Amino acid sequence: MTFQTVAVLIAALLSAAANAQSDVDPGTVRADQSLIASPPPMFTFGGFGTFGEVHSSRHDGDYTSTSLKPNGAGYSHNWSSDVDSLIAGQITANFSSQWSAVVQVVSEQDYENSYRPSLEWANVKYKFDADFDVRIGRTPLDTVMSNETRKLGYANPWVRPPLEVYDLVPVIRNDGLDLSYRHLVGPGTNTLHLAVGRSDSDLPLLPGTVGVIHGRKQLILTELYEQGFASARVNYSRANVTINGLEPLFDTFNAFGPAGAAIAANYSFDNHVVNIYAVGASYDPENWFVMAEWGHIQAGSFTGNNTGWYVSGGYRIHGFTPYLTYAAATTSTTTQPAGLNVAALPPSLAPAATALNAELDFQLASIRAQHTISAGTRWDFARNVALKFQLDHTRVDAGAHAVNQDLQPGFPTGGTLNLISVSIDFVF
Repeated sequence: MTFQTVAVLIAALLSAAANAQSDVDPGTVRADQSLIASPPPMFTFGGFGTFGEVHSSRHDGDYTSTSLKPNGAGYSHNWSSDVDSLIAGQITANFSSQWSAVVQVVSEQDYENSYRPSLEWANVKYKFDADFDVRIGRTPLDTVMSNETRKLGYANPWVRPPLEVYDLVPVIRNDGLDLSYRHLVGPGTNTLHLAVGRSDSDLPLLPGTVGVIHGRKQLILTELYEQGFASARVNYSRANVTINGLEPLFDTFNAFGPAGAAIAANYSFDNHVVNIYAVGASYDPENWFVMAEWGHIQAGSFTGNNTGWYVSGGYRIHGFTPYLTYAAATTSTTTQPAGLNVAALPPSLAPAATALNAELDFQLASIRAQHTISAGTRWDFARNVALKFQLDHTRVDAGAHAVNQDLQPGFPTGGTLNLISVSIDFVF
């Protein structure tokens, strides 16, 4: 499926969504229909989508919305629809008051630069009672506040969630089991969410090379407290992670003897324990909102240890929601040495060692280390349809790259990046 085909589908669905008389909740697409007074039909269908265009001020590399995408706005395309555009469909089956199932399929740009639909959710849910339920199958990876709606642009105020936090963990699915237990705490409600499982995600690595992130023994633990217009959450996650695809690079380092083997051992990602910590809070009394998140991932190796955070707020007036966001990401790499000592090698090996060091430096510099100011507005101009416009100014730290993918020879580190983004989000 090409993006042109998807764009036609989006246009048709957008027209239907704008004129629909259905009672779709404008904030979300619900998989759980238990709040409906009358018994729901056994099968229901819904969906959502985004059609967006992004322009980048940098033309020596591509800005992407996640490190799992191969290209985007900048070098490959002056204006790119691949950064944010997607369309999704969801089927929910309500077998009884206790048993239900949901399947969600999303079509968006993938690591092979195609729009082949992928299975985003596929799980069976059992409700022991109104406060305790268990899901088995593929569910969202609960590491951020908008974990279940991060692809549902209509549910979020921005064109896209701040990547300084939301791309700390590009993997967003868990195959396994999760449970939720809700109980009253004072005037509010506390929800405990526990998940265990595994994941596999393809990602672009070296030019022309596709790698795979394998997450095993995944554990996700979240506490969410809600009271009135306010909510707060804390999260801890861990996994044993293996990244395949960089073996040729590290095998070549191994060929340089003990010094190269030490580098390969420091930077390879084989059954590596990764810990993630996150805190978030929001306050939304309907006519305005403020929200903030902080996340930290202890990964080491060539990805380093990374921290991201943002603060965002907006005001709703007559269908418009202007907003401002400030976000930052920092990184620290603790492994040593950083590369081969070229001066200590025979002259005949110096060119190969220099090239290896350059490739390793490229991987190390691909980590986000930046500060971004975003200003935008959302216009809810039709039922279940929103138009968004956003400007981003990013200042990139020395030694880091301003964009994710398809960097061209001589691409400088540091500097600034400016983005213009326009999108239409809808649900149906």
